[in-house]
Amino acid sequence: MDSFYHAIQTICVYAIPLIFAITLHESAHGWAAGRLGDPTATMLGRVTINPIPLIDPLGTIAVQLGCTTYS
Repeated sequence: MDSFYHAIQTICVYAIPLIFAITLHESAHGWAAGRLGDPTATMLGRVTINPIPLIDPLGTIAVQLGCTTYS
């Protein structure tokens, strides 16, 4: 049972900052694109630190599932 709690703690310690970093990184891409004249990310609501709007069903989920299937 101790190893289960250790695994959960390890996942939280690594996953939560990683999700925050990726979200902030991708939001910065959208912000920079908007400043350079491409309003696509702003129109899609992806210039935010909320990770939910950044999830693209095709790019985030389907491609990742395909990559893990063939590796």
